[in-house]
Amino acid sequence: MASESLQQLYPFSSHYVTHGQIRQHYLDEGEGPPILMLHGNPTWSFFYRNVILQLRDSCRCIVPDHVGCGFSDKPQEYSYTLATHIKNLEALVEEAKIDQPMDLIVHDWGGAIGMGYATAHPERIRRIVILNTAAWFSTRVPLRIQICRIPVFGALAVRGLNGFAGCATFMTTVKPLPSEIKAGFLAPYDSWANRIAVHRFVQDIPMHEGVESYALIRSIEEKLPLLKDKPMLIQWGEKDWCFDMTYYQGWRERFPEAEAHSYPQAGHYLLEDAGAEITGAIQSFLAP
Repeated sequence: MASESLQQLYPFSSHYVTHGQIRQHYLDEGEGPPILMLHGNPTWSFFYRNVILQLRDSCRCIVPDHVGCGFSDKPQEYSYTLATHIKNLEALVEEAKIDQPMDLIVHDWGGAIGMGYATAHPERIRRIVILNTAAWFSTRVPLRIQICRIPVFGALAVRGLNGFAGCATFMTTVKPLPSEIKAGFLAPYDSWANRIAVHRFVQDIPMHEGVESYALIRSIEEKLPLLKDKPMLIQWGEKDWCFDMTYYQGWRERFPEAEAHSYPQAGHYLLEDAGAEITGAIQSFLAP
């Protein structure tokens, strides 16, 4: 499934949890205090590859691919909703036998999924790292993303032309990505069928009451205070045109005690633009 180049960038062993007939892929690297890392759209566990390599000598890194993403199955008839992703995460945590409080790292859609899990199980969470994400209702959805929600056109653009994942390889960073890194991000999304979750995530953005996940994101937002006593590190790419600095301030207002850093020359894929600095800060914050 993986090319030689991808195997060099992503030198990890695969694990799977089964939800009915559907397999969800995840990484389980290292031993020690557990760290759960949740990616967004249109990324996959590849996004955290360098964080894993840095932390696995002292921590246990559990990094899922949401169903439809990465090396997980990509069923064509499936409920790709926030509630389903949270439910899958709950099952994966049980399957992985994580028997002590976890540290949590979230990015993009991983924020809503991770905070959905964390607010339902606050006793399972020890510390939290926030990377360019949100977990509350907002209508601040950029036009270029809203266009991908247009019936018929959105499917053609996202699934037919790979317009969402493809464009993300140059719209989400300040520094151009090397060709092999671009190929790594795109590897699981090489056909109409394999891009289904990329499109479904866009359709599920809870930007108004008519979206299925609207009520759930409102509920998660209301429950965020349950996490106010958790140590939190906020790391932010200032050049993110989607999760812009308004969201950064939103996190700081909700969690004023959190340690917070922003990076002027980093975009949405901040681990690509300022990876060494950000990973170093994460390692210090999550030191056992």
